[in-house]
Amino acid sequence: MTKFQGIPRLLLCASLVVLVMFATAQAGGRQASQKGVLLEQLAWPQAEKVLTPDTVVVIPLGAQSKEHGPHLPLANDWNIAEYLKQRVLQSADVVIAPTVNYSYYPAFVEYPGSTSLRLETARDLIVDICRGLAHFGPHRFYVLNTGISTVRALRPAAEILAQDGILLHYTDLMVATGEVEKQVSQQEGGTHADEIETSMMLYIAPKTVDMSKAVKDYHPGRSPFSRTPTDGGVIYSASGVYGDATLATRAKGQRVVEAMVTAVLSDIEALRKAPVGAAGATDGGVPKGSP
Repeated sequence: MTKFQGIPRLLLCASLVVLVMFATAQAGGRQASQKGVLLEQLAWPQAEKVLTPDTVVVIPLGAQSKEHGPHLPLANDWNIAEYLKQRVLQSADVVIAPTVNYSYYPAFVEYPGSTSLRLETARDLIVDICRGLAHFGPHRFYVLNTGISTVRALRPAAEILAQDGILLHYTDLMVATGEVEKQVSQQEGGTHADEIETSMMLYIAPKTVDMSKAVKDYHPGRSPFSRTPTDGGVIYSASGVYGDATLATRAKGQRVVEAMVTAVLSDIEALRKAPVGAAGATDGGVPKGSP
């Protein structure tokens, strides 16, 4: 005896058909709302189908072990990269590679937990990833970059890859959010764990922010940062903050983040249309406006 005993066979069949159709519609809706693909979730036969010459491969890049003051976690840049990755996944027809969580961050190595690769290592890490995936078809790569010093590694990586006919573009934060930052910023100055970056996190992941520990710590100088006062002209920051994190608000963060998302999606579409040159070509290797 089954729990369906007493239910007319026709009614039972009709009910099952409705359930299947509903489940199919739900699954189709999820797929329709997500344009991109996460490479890490595919088996290799599936990867083979999506890694084509027309594919744009996105490589998120965000430090997972780099100081961001006393009020933000070491994984702050990684959190930003993961957030942006999800926004791109929903809006762009791309294949997204696993997030790279180490790179070139030499300014912060005095602060416990902070790590930095050598410039050549950071450069070659991206070169090797792109060359490896290009072997299967793609020749357009976009680094979803969440750092500033990382540009010093990405620029030569793009130049090297251009010699192979591979295009590498990347997010330049100074260009992507520069104008909106000028509009919303109230701090005297700063670029790290400051009013802007803290505001972004209040919008993206407020639970990762401890505003009770936010401080103003702004002593102009040259990179790198130092935890102790010196006469060498470096940036003195006992806290690891460079700016005024106490001025951060979610509303400011929303404006900056949405401007960044718009810039990233625009960059990706520009890369999609960019011609892939023959080996030795350099066109398109570096995004317009990069320092």
